[in-house]
Amino acid sequence: MIRIDGSYGEGGGQILRTTLALSSLLKEEVEIYNIRKGRKVPGLQPQHLTCVDACKEITFAKVDGANLGSESLRFFPKKIVGGDFTFDVAKIKGSAGSVSLVLQAILPSLIFAESPSKIAVLGGTHVMWSPPFTYLKDVFFPMVEKIGCYLKGDIRKWGWYPKGKGEVLCWVSPTKNISPLNLTERGKLESLTGISVVSNLPLDIALRQKNQAIKILKEHRLYPQIEIIEVPSIGKGTFFFLLAKFENSIAGFSSLGEIGKKAEKVAEEACCEFLNFIKTKSAVDFHLADQLIPYLTLACGKSSFTVSKVTKHLLTNIWVVKQFLPVKTEIQGEEGSEGKVTLDSSGIKDKIEI
Repeated sequence: MIRIDGSYGEGGGQILRTTLALSSLLKEEVEIYNIRKGRKVPGLQPQHLTCVDACKEITFAKVDGANLGSESLRFFPKKIVGGDFTFDVAKIKGSAGSVSLVLQAILPSLIFAESPSKIAVLGGTHVMWSPPFTYLKDVFFPMVEKIGCYLKGDIRKWGWYPKGKGEVLCWVSPTKNISPLNLTERGKLESLTGISVVSNLPLDIALRQKNQAIKILKEHRLYPQIEIIEVPSIGKGTFFFLLAKFENSIAGFSSLGEIGKKAEKVAEEACCEFLNFIKTKSAVDFHLADQLIPYLTLACGKSSFTVSKVTKHLLTNIWVVKQFLPVKTEIQGEEGSEGKVTLDSSGIKDKIEI
């Protein structure tokens, strides 16, 4: 049984999700201990339990320790099945936990299922400390398509903190092979677009976000096309998102509104992140980098990409995948600075039936 220390590195829920994803795919029994030990509220929370339950359902797994607040878990997967699934983050306890993070735990294995899958996830679609589903749909899904993973997504209802109750759909087309990725130059900026979003709040807030972004970017001779959108939700929220498409890559930058935070500040945060990115020569934004790691580990061959910032999340995810597979890695650049990641993997053809 593989044993994973959940307090290693970043020490958060990402260790749990990547561990569950690889355990499910490789049918490796695993024990995770010290789960989120350093967090203010340690152990498994509703969103994490949803990840466990989702992986259990798609692999017919036996599970020990799947309780609210548990700091240890044992997971025994059997086989991967595709199909139609619905997972609700608030099933056990009211929560606006992230739907995107639930998908992180199940997509790697469903990509290798024998049949297609349709997944509905209910919860927070745009919440703090997680990738907004817009980012998954417009950045992550198109980028992993480059290596042979075919995913599509749609937002039916938006879910904001604290009420949640958003709904997303995700479609997975199985693949037999993932290709390595070599992406060291992003190329020229081909388009810059954005959305300024509100739910159950004055539309003027979205207009102020848009105008502030146009003002900031104009100073850098950038002229984005930004759409104002009013979206369905049971809660109130605002969101601003910039989508940058380059010759060779795609990057996304976003910010969420909150009580007491000016609309102009929301736009400024996303624009600042984008401007910091284009000051680098990197092909991949740091949000995408750690999400790519499990997928590139599954490819047979050498992958490399340049990243705008080496983060603890990235380093932690590399450590987790190396507990499952004999992947060789090289990181150029210090934590917090621009860098380059190289992975050399033998793939998984000899480890799963595909």
